[in-house]
Amino acid sequence: MSNIKETSTNFANKQALAAECGEAYATNIIGGQWALVICSWLMEGKLRFGELKKRLPNITERMLTLQLRKLEENKLLTRTVYPEVPLKVEYELTPIGYELNPIIQQLEKWAQKHKQL
Repeated sequence: MSNIKETSTNFANKQALAAECGEAYATNIIGGQWALVICSWLMEGKLRFGELKKRLPNITERMLTLQLRKLEENKLLTRTVYPEVPLKVEYELTPIGYELNPIIQQLEKWAQKHKQL
């Protein structure tokens, strides 16, 4: 889900750039403050909404919901609903999502090095 209206010039420019540039395409999907953090927690395995919220105490429930939907729409994670009372929902990375692991690890190494400068 994007905050940019699909009829805006900005949206059209963003889409055109993503079509031409792999880096722009990737950042449209995993960019932002929360996407990679959510994915990094899910690298450890399935998590429920409440478990993710506990690991991300500064994210609002609405933002977490929006980010999970965006990651699901982009096929980076799956949402499984179990017909139980109370309702049980688990989030898990897809194989495409797990492909982010070496990227996330490299970003972590880069961040640690950069923070020390």
